Amino acid sequence: MDVLRVDLLFQIAGIGIFISVLNIVLKQAGKEEQAQMLTLVGVVIVLILVLQLVGDLFTNIRRIFNF
Repeated sequence: MDVLRVDLLFQIAGIGIFISVLNIVLKQAGKEEQAQMLTLVGVVIVLILVLQLVGDLFTNIRRIFNF
């Protein structure tokens, strides 16, 4: 596994932990709607990171098989 990929894994885990802590704080403050929006933003950020990896995967496959 490449060092960059491990770094990305830690970034995703860090985003998840940060979002979950803020989500708990917002729910305890009675701001449930903002907590849901924060969770949605966190999911979108992680999805963008994963989609970039999938794009890199397809680029590498194309390059390997000369498509």
